[in-house]
Amino acid sequence: MKLLMIEDNKSVVEMMAIFFKKEQWEVTYVYDGITAVEEFNKDPQGWDIITLDLNLPGKDGMEVAAEIRKVSQTVPLIIITARDTDSDQVLGLEMGADDYVVKPFSPITLIARIKALHRRAELPRTSEGGGSSAEASVAFDVTTANFQLNSKTREAYLNGHEIPDLTPKEFDLLKTMAQKPKQVFSREQLLQLVWGYEYYGDERTVDAHIKKLRRKIENVGPQVIKTVWGVGYKFDDTEE
Repeated sequence: MKLLMIEDNKSVVEMMAIFFKKEQWEVTYVYDGITAVEEFNKDPQGWDIITLDLNLPGKDGMEVAAEIRKVSQTVPLIIITARDTDSDQVLGLEMGADDYVVKPFSPITLIARIKALHRRAELPRTSEGGGSSAEASVAFDVTTANFQLNSKTREAYLNGHEIPDLTPKEFDLLKTMAQKPKQVFSREQLLQLVWGYEYYGDERTVDAHIKKLRRKIENVGPQVIKTVWGVGYKFDDTEE
């Protein structure tokens, strides 16, 4: 795994370097926001995971996240923050993060989060076996009234139009709900199904990702992610 760690606290870097070495990961360390963007842009498609501290000199972590997402909507991004407030965590997710970890944190927790996110990002690549690209493009494993989804290519279409730039978590959320149209999922259920047992987040994480997902859906057609007040969310593409 090739990892970019953007962190200005050298004590944290030194601590994590020990654990990264045990995992035999290739890690590049950057200590300020300006250099972070420059390093990322050298090879935007070459990073498997990025961890990003919010409190950075030169350029704030939120700005760095925005710069990264301008270039890549799909590179897995974990925000690390000492700002233990709801607004900062939700804002980080809205800026494009797939997950967040609050300082102080256990190195084992961060390693587990990285592995879980990497597995989900790698799944479509490893699942693409034999067969031509033409076959993959029509092999939709989720099909509803106006929606189609291909898990191998990680593509989703609404009314024949591709929903653009879905992050790994957004795709997994969409697939989870679309597999069972009109079934209502609580936020807790979605946390368990999409983030898995290794994730120790809260329900605001789901809300932030749903908000981003809805924006992308609205770029191509009517909204299919419905809010069921007091319960959670459901997928329904039968209403125009």
